Amino acid sequence: MIFTSLLLLLATSAHGQTVYDAAHNVTAITGTWSSGSQNVITGPGFATPSQEGFTYPKTTGMSFSFTDDGYYEVARYRMTSNGLLSVLYFLFHAAKAIPTGSVPTCITGVMNWCHGTYVLASNGSIVMTPFGDGYQQIQDPCAAISNFIENYNDTELYILWNIYQDPVKGYTLQLYQFDGTPLPPQYLITTSPNMLPTQALRNVSTTAVTAATVQNAAVVNANAGERRWEAASVTGLLMAISGLGLASLLL
Repeated sequence: MIFTSLLLLLATSAHGQTVYDAAHNVTAITGTWSSGSQNVITGPGFATPSQEGFTYPKTTGMSFSFTDDGYYEVARYRMTSNGLLSVLYFLFHAAKAIPTGSVPTCITGVMNWCHGTYVLASNGSIVMTPFGDGYQQIQDPCAAISNFIENYNDTELYILWNIYQDPVKGYTLQLYQFDGTPLPPQYLITTSPNMLPTQALRNVSTTAVTAATVQNAAVVNANAGERRWEAASVTGLLMAISGLGLASLLL
């Protein structure tokens, strides 16, 4: 609660007041929204918290759902290529340090689910505070553990949002992250939120580490560390590699 209050205070001090009128928000935020081809949708068709499981959509994307009494749910599925690894592989290959084709292309897949309560601040920001039972599955063929599940319970701040009418897709929700970066636009699926029950749905241990098998994944609990949907982790990786020195990599 204290952290959420600080986020609200920070957002209020950093941005001016936003007027919620028809020009900026042509309909209520209540309902279920989905990006792209709209194959990623919140609710029981995406996550099964009691089993720490996921049902994989046909394509990547994200979905946000909001109730009119302050609850939210988020479903995200993304795949990213390791551009940094590709650069290093090219440099290694150019120096003939490794044979051609011996390093696979690393594509990381992340399935992410969380839910909790949200606040629409008068300055136009949204603060989402999780219940504490969120989780995500990470598949990375180049990692020491290539497939595992871990807790995900970040409080998320979106500094701005608006809803507009797309001539083809209809009502469109645009969210802006804490640094101003826009998320992909999401289109209204239904005005009745498609969500799991708005309460904690998964028992989360704060001390134990288990090695259960869930969809061929190692389950890693909170005290083992959590990967975040933040740029800071990427920055830290780049700093670490920079500290080693690119020249030493080619020796």
